[in-house]
Amino acid sequence: MFRQLREDIAVVFDRDPAARTFFEVLTTYPGVHAIVWHRFSHRLWNLGLKWLARLSSHFARWATGIEIHPGAKIGRRVFIDHGMGVVIGETAEIGDDCTLYHGVTLGGTTWKKGKRHPTLEAGVIIGAGAKVLGPITLGAGAKVGSNAVVVKDVPPGATAVGIPARILDVEKEKHAAIEAAARKLGFSAYGVVSDMNDPVATAVHGLIDHSVTTDQRIEWIVAELKRLGCAIEVAKEPRDSFDPEYLNRIVD
Repeated sequence: MFRQLREDIAVVFDRDPAARTFFEVLTTYPGVHAIVWHRFSHRLWNLGLKWLARLSSHFARWATGIEIHPGAKIGRRVFIDHGMGVVIGETAEIGDDCTLYHGVTLGGTTWKKGKRHPTLEAGVIIGAGAKVLGPITLGAGAKVGSNAVVVKDVPPGATAVGIPARILDVEKEKHAAIEAAARKLGFSAYGVVSDMNDPVATAVHGLIDHSVTTDQRIEWIVAELKRLGCAIEVAKEPRDSFDPEYLNRIVD
């Protein structure tokens, strides 16, 4: 018990630069209090003392602002930073070395009994205000961005952001194609923001996608014209206005 307590306090110094002394962490960190209290409530739950376990967790919620069902399984060196508003459901499972920030919910999406809450493997980090819902699994080392809503599995090491959450690592090829199109249009790809929650970024991505689609159609039209025997003259400079004679000249 005391070894686990030392681990709980040591991990605060690893992940919170504001922590200064052992006594300060022990007396003023609600995340540490909630974890220690939960271990006691969880033992009562496993002993079959369900009501007493719920009463104990209720007092922990009142004292810390963190609601952890006594049936939830929490591993070692789990850190809840700030903690206010954190909710962890009955069948949730949290692996070793995970980090949760304030406002995080590990909730369910059904009223049916059985496994209905998320499983977090080792080293998962969940940002402030994020909601992870349903009997899904977040792989080891996965990260969830602040205020994201995750309803599907997240692969190990991947990052999920947005509402509903999307996996950034899975979209690398798509982002690479967008950056290539951006370079083709004549501006820096680094100026293309990948955060689609930004309306300006969404508009820019839409314009780039439209440009790519238009280029593909033009290439197909030119290929078909060549196949039909038309002589195609490629314009070296953009023309300022519509010129019927120029059009007749390039399409013979």
